[in-house]
Amino acid sequence: VQLQASGGGLVQAGGSLRLSCAASGRTGNNYALGWFRQAPGEERAFIAAIRWSTGSTTYENSLKGRFTISRERDKNTIHLQMSSLKPDDTAVYYCGYKGGVISSTIGSPNMYDYWGQGTQVTVSS
Repeated sequence: VQLQASGGGLVQAGGSLRLSCAASGRTGNNYALGWFRQAPGEERAFIAAIRWSTGSTTYENSLKGRFTISRERDKNTIHLQMSSLKPDDTAVYYCGYKGGVISSTIGSPNMYDYWGQGTQVTVSS
């Protein structure tokens, strides 16, 4: 499975940005795609995930409302719409592929099998 993330950049505080992640290869039918982020010196942190077969979503509670995950089924692509961005949102954003869907682990980066290359998001104050 290959993941290609795009859409990062520099944005002012209060602004919006949309990230995209295209999946290719042998994804199978029972999997989830998720968004994580990692700031310098910190661990990779869960943002949101979507189960591909059902479209159901899971969010990190503190980000729900500002961040929205969605998918385009025909393009095997997910998006992360981010709004009301803050300087604390500055990080490298990664998309990940998780084969099999177990709800209790969908937010754990260690349970993801493949990762995209990451895209930098910088929010200026």
